[in-house]
Amino acid sequence: MTLTLGRTARTAPEPASSPTGRAPARFGPVAVRVLAYGALAALAVAVIYPLCWMALAGLKSNGEIFADPWGLPADPHWSTYADAWNQGVLGYLVNSVLVTATSVLAVVLISAWAAYGLTRLDIPCSQPALLLVLGAMMLSPTVALVPLSQLLQALGIYDTYWALIVLYTAFKVPFTTFLIRAYLLGQPVEVEEAAYIDGASRWQTFWRVVVPMARPILASAAVLQALFAWNEYAFALVFITDDRLKTLPVGLADMAGRLNSNWPILFAGLTIAALPMIVVFLIGQRHFVRGLAAGIGK
Repeated sequence: MTLTLGRTARTAPEPASSPTGRAPARFGPVAVRVLAYGALAALAVAVIYPLCWMALAGLKSNGEIFADPWGLPADPHWSTYADAWNQGVLGYLVNSVLVTATSVLAVVLISAWAAYGLTRLDIPCSQPALLLVLGAMMLSPTVALVPLSQLLQALGIYDTYWALIVLYTAFKVPFTTFLIRAYLLGQPVEVEEAAYIDGASRWQTFWRVVVPMARPILASAAVLQALFAWNEYAFALVFITDDRLKTLPVGLADMAGRLNSNWPILFAGLTIAALPMIVVFLIGQRHFVRGLAAGIGK
């Protein structure tokens, strides 16, 4: 017999059970997570597999590429990469590094200073200047090939490194300025005001306060500009005719015709051309994703 003192004993409510007598399982969040991981894994394979296939194709012979395109090389020919290097890839690589590095430095510096002026300085006609920057983003580079050719010839920089550096900088400064400006709008101005109180000038505040705070978006801008300049083809084809000044995209296209369908050397050259940008992205990926999300999200 069960005795109850003062209060009537209450039984705890039993959990709802399914028709089979078992508690229902929550498969919703788990299923969504599994699908998300599966989609990301499929995307990673879709991106990484072509790069691995290209690198392995550079180790095969022509016969192996056509007889067994998906298989591993039976006898890897490591000398193919050395042959591609000696066929002109080294010169094209040096040209691309020079043009890309200079344009990245110019775009980041000019855009950062312009974005700082648009967000922090009380300058006249700031809104029309911003509209001008936005309007420049709508200009397609390919429609301006003829007037740009005449302009570069008039300036005396046609068929030089400066032709590509100036164009790569001019066409990317508007977008990069807009990106950095959006990031700076979300940063507190109290730190800069404290620097002014301590006697810092505008120039010192920009370099010692603003630039360190904007490091993620500057890294994102640098990676985006590097990818654009490294892979750009139209300007490099039209405005560079000297074989000694050709960048990797145009140089590899010329090498493909010169090698008469020697595919292993061509794939080796493509692999060498892709490696620098892969390394750059792996180094700056943390700042790249963080800065891009903060800049575009505002």
